[in-house]
Amino acid sequence: MSAPLLEVDALSLRFHGAQGAVHVLDRVSLQLAAGETLGLVGESGSGKSVTALALAGLLDAQADAAARRLRFQGLELLDDSGRPARAAWDALRGRRIGFVFQSPRRALHPLRTIGDQLQQVLRLHRGLSARAARQAALEWIERVGLPEPERRLRAFAHQLSGGQCQRAMIALALAGEPELLIADEPTTGLDVVTQARVLDLLAGLARERGLATLLITHDLALAAQRCDRIAVMHAGQVVETLPSRHLREGAAHPYTRQLLRATPQSANTLDALRGVDGRLPDLARADLPACRFAERCPQAEARCRMQPPVAHWQGTAHRVHCWLPLAPATRPGAEHPVHPTPEAVPA
Repeated sequence: MSAPLLEVDALSLRFHGAQGAVHVLDRVSLQLAAGETLGLVGESGSGKSVTALALAGLLDAQADAAARRLRFQGLELLDDSGRPARAAWDALRGRRIGFVFQSPRRALHPLRTIGDQLQQVLRLHRGLSARAARQAALEWIERVGLPEPERRLRAFAHQLSGGQCQRAMIALALAGEPELLIADEPTTGLDVVTQARVLDLLAGLARERGLATLLITHDLALAAQRCDRIAVMHAGQVVETLPSRHLREGAAHPYTRQLLRATPQSANTLDALRGVDGRLPDLARADLPACRFAERCPQAEARCRMQPPVAHWQGTAHRVHCWLPLAPATRPGAEHPVHPTPEAVPA
């Protein structure tokens, strides 16, 4: 992988409320190169969306975030105390980082037309005149495949279908010509055909513009098909990162293996399809185990609960955070743990 466009090292996040602290993210580390698509997958509640919001600087005042390193194209996004520097994000968001929200109809302004919202982005982030912004907005409406572009410019969100709202959201996210696109469950609530069209649109625009894309989804099969690499999250921790082509046979974390087992495309018969064992832990607990999968893992040992798991490197592009990583599924004894010597984790 080339030098990272986005570099995240040990990002942790807590929300403070009336019942105390909720430990939402724990030492999350990610890298994303220009032109690459990284899939962030996991169950609902695993921390995917809040990670996206953190990377876009969209957390509210109750969030307490810290990291060892958080850089976008070499620009440090943390202050001297390791906390997010909001001014730095304000200069990036919309212009260099675009965001496709999970519920586009709710994300679009209900009292402003699609054209008004697009033109505001174009004037604010690209410095266009009113006339040039309107023309550019029309071109973006056409580019994302919305029918009757002039009419769509005058439309409000409630006058569009779900798929049309998503296309309008994509136009808004890309109109500022960002270098990174964060797409949070961009096909939620869409039918299968519209899902494919929206994903094809995103992939085509990413190739055309050389965009880095962080695609957030709970659909492991979709991520394997659409992404270059996959990062698997469980209860606020990234447990494994690997090339998507190695996912089916090479997954080494017990949680990733259970997710694969629960994916319809991975099961030969309905009887072979099984859910992930147990439940996500309560992140408000004061006694969370060091590995948050430990209480669901059939092979967990005492150290899994007491010591943060070591990052084992399975090749140059595959990292698994587990004391007892599994052998590749294609080798004999794949269901039994192996104990490789952990390599030094790159700085």
